[in-house]
Amino acid sequence: MSQQPGQTSDGSRIEVVANIRNAADARDAVKAGAEGVGLLRSEFLFDNRDTAPSEAEQAAEYCAVARELGSDRPLVVRTLDVGGDKPLSYLPLPKEDNPFLGLRGIRVSLDRPDLLRTQLRAILQAAPLTRLHIMFPMVASLDELRAAKAILAEEQASSGHADVKVGIMVEVPSAAILAARFAPEVDFFSIGTNDLTQYVLAMDRGHPQLAKQADALHPGVLAMIAMTCDGARAHGKWVGVCGGLASDERAAPVLVGLGVTELSVSTPAVASVKATLARWSMDECRTLAQQVLALGTVAEVRAHLAQQAR
Repeated sequence: MSQQPGQTSDGSRIEVVANIRNAADARDAVKAGAEGVGLLRSEFLFDNRDTAPSEAEQAAEYCAVARELGSDRPLVVRTLDVGGDKPLSYLPLPKEDNPFLGLRGIRVSLDRPDLLRTQLRAILQAAPLTRLHIMFPMVASLDELRAAKAILAEEQASSGHADVKVGIMVEVPSAAILAARFAPEVDFFSIGTNDLTQYVLAMDRGHPQLAKQADALHPGVLAMIAMTCDGARAHGKWVGVCGGLASDERAAPVLVGLGVTELSVSTPAVASVKATLARWSMDECRTLAQQVLALGTVAEVRAHLAQQAR
């Protein structure tokens, strides 16, 4: 089952891909049945060092991942996602009272376009080797997306690698609410349910008292996912989920029923998520999604999913 394409019982294709950090992870994911990479966390190259990695060093790593996947599998590379809870010693950011609401993700890259340009040049070198996608994190406004895309377009023009898909992480409520406005300007969306949950619920997911309540199955979070899928669908764009919720096999039919067509999961979850999808038809997934959207609390959602488990 794990080596078969991900699909519902009636044959609707749902790509089950993996979240990875490096080429070794990519190799393990493919062996486990992953159909590609839905999230390459590029910050692994930037961590635990005194200086930023060079373009050549980055390119070697991205190309190594691409070679593990081959030309037929997708590779989604997230540009540098630091700030907030992920500081870098050589990239000093001002001390902030609310770092989760400060310089994070694409905001850091746009503040340091030299780092972004170097990274984009390195990522683009993997374009001939695989189905390359570039994804910008923590995008909250069209202005940020357009600024990042303008830099990417310049680097593509210089490199000659034009055939690259561009998307954004949906982690900020404004991106979900405005999905129909973003959709004409991107090729895809990938929902980061961990951050989206903490921003929708205004709960720090690392808070010792509140973390347990920061549940991605909260009806408010599910409504944001539905809104994203509706906005994307209106413009023929696809939506993936790469946050922790994608690896929860109980949530898989709900996400598919909301309109998600790609689940990027932890490698150990590939087989179980595929097996779960195979037990549900697309109509059943849609019915389940509408049922949970009508509920009012996390407890009600979880109880309903427990009743419907297969």
